[in-house]
Amino acid sequence: MKELIITAEKNNLPQVLAFVDEQLEAVDCPRKSQMTIDIAVEELFVNIASYAYNPEIGTAVVQVSVHEDPLSVEITFIDNGKQYDPLSRPDPDTTLSAKERKIGGLGIFMVKKSMDNVNYEYKDGKNILTIAKNLN
Repeated sequence: MKELIITAEKNNLPQVLAFVDEQLEAVDCPRKSQMTIDIAVEELFVNIASYAYNPEIGTAVVQVSVHEDPLSVEITFIDNGKQYDPLSRPDPDTTLSAKERKIGGLGIFMVKKSMDNVNYEYKDGKNILTIAKNLN
């Protein structure tokens, strides 16, 4: 497992993506999967930077684990911010027009649809959100 500890600020997103991509490229992750994972990473990190500590600034931990059989990646985001389970929100009704839908929740919905597994837990004062994607 590789780990990055970084200040949870939106302007640190390029460093987070570079860290994740370095791990993915080391295992020859298919480009399409990498792009899908990058979108999920961006959504989750920007949410932490925007809401976890607001108005203060805290840190985020990003952990990347690659598993061999089957080839998959697991990315865990940990913060000490306000307790919030993004998976507890109901999915947006995508059959409604954008004007009819409530604001928010679409990014997490996209993460849930694009990853093979998404899990949240609150433990020892930390939000822990893990996403997993098969790479084969």
